[in-house]
Amino acid sequence: MPGLQDYAECWEKMKKFTEERKPGTPDEIWLLEHHPVYTQGLNGKKEHLLNPGRIPVIHSDRGGQATYHGPGQLILYPLLDMRHRRIGVRRLVTLLERSAIETLKQYGIRSYAKPEAPGVYVDSMKIASIGIRIRRGCSYHGMSLNVNVDLAPFEGINICGFPSLRATRLADLGGPRDCHEVAIPLVHQFLNLLDQPET
Repeated sequence: MPGLQDYAECWEKMKKFTEERKPGTPDEIWLLEHHPVYTQGLNGKKEHLLNPGRIPVIHSDRGGQATYHGPGQLILYPLLDMRHRRIGVRRLVTLLERSAIETLKQYGIRSYAKPEAPGVYVDSMKIASIGIRIRRGCSYHGMSLNVNVDLAPFEGINICGFPSLRATRLADLGGPRDCHEVAIPLVHQFLNLLDQPET
C-alpha cells in the first residue's frame, strides 16, 4: 500500500490511466488511504453536506451522494476493463460488497448489503461505501472500508444521502485497527470472486 494519498491527485491518476489504457492493458487494483476529504457524487445534492467545516469538499465523477474519506479507511480502487471481463456495473458493485462481507466474516463480524442502497452494513450502520465510474468500458473509483477511521467527520454529512444513517468501523467491532492488515484478505476475496463465473 502506498499510504496516504491526496484524493484529487489520485482521481486524476485514475482518469489518466483509464483514458490511456489499451485493449491489452492489464487491470490494476489500487489500495490506499486518503487525507481527510468529503466527496460528492455526480448527482450529489448539496443539502447532504451539513457541516463540512475545514475539511475540503470535492465534486467527483463517481456515482452516489456524499461520503467522507480519511486516514484509517481502506480504499480499494478496481481499474478494470469491464468489456473484456464481460461484467456490468451492478455486478462490480456486488463483487465489492461481497468481498467486504467475506473479509468481515473472517473477523467474526456479520454484515450485509442492501440492494436499494449500495454498500455494506453492520447493525444498520454503514461500514463500507461504494461509488463507481465507467468510462470507455472501464471502471475506476471503488470502495472505502472503515477500519480505524475517525468517525466524527461523518456527522458533517448525510452519509450517502441518508439523514439517519450512522457509520461504524472494524476497530469498534473487534476487528483489526490497521488498514495494512485488512488489505490482503480484502484483495484476496475480491480477486477470488472476480474469477468466479456469475451465477
